[in-house]
Amino acid sequence: MAEKTPTASPATEERAARRSGPGRVLIAVYGVFALAAGARAGVQIATKYHEAPVAYLLSAFAAVVYIVATVTLARSGRTSHRIAVTSCTIELVGVIVIGTYSLTDKAAFPDATVWSGYGSGYGYVPLVLPMLGLLWLWRTRRTAS
Repeated sequence: MAEKTPTASPATEERAARRSGPGRVLIAVYGVFALAAGARAGVQIATKYHEAPVAYLLSAFAAVVYIVATVTLARSGRTSHRIAVTSCTIELVGVIVIGTYSLTDKAAFPDATVWSGYGSGYGYVPLVLPMLGLLWLWRTRRTAS
């Protein structure tokens, strides 16, 4: 008599697909950036908020976007997939808009944000990261639907 092998649920398969190889690295990098942006914004807001409030609040917003992306990239399900796509898209738009604005009007940003100069202060990772996130989500989308 043959034994039945348990099959993984679609949610388990999706989670495994999103967390495998490049997905695991992507989630880790998002986690590091959530910590870095959050710590940077926290220190800046606590110590010198009056110098560049818009820049520091934008860094805090970036930290929130990174936290949401980290959590939703690690989770399975259609809702998590949609929120991850949305957060990566917001991040990409933010990096492009803030990056461009910070280069064209330097007076508007007396101090840098995470996304200033397209993330130049972080080795341009903030510019590349949402593209990689969206690519990974697109690649794993079939298991999410």
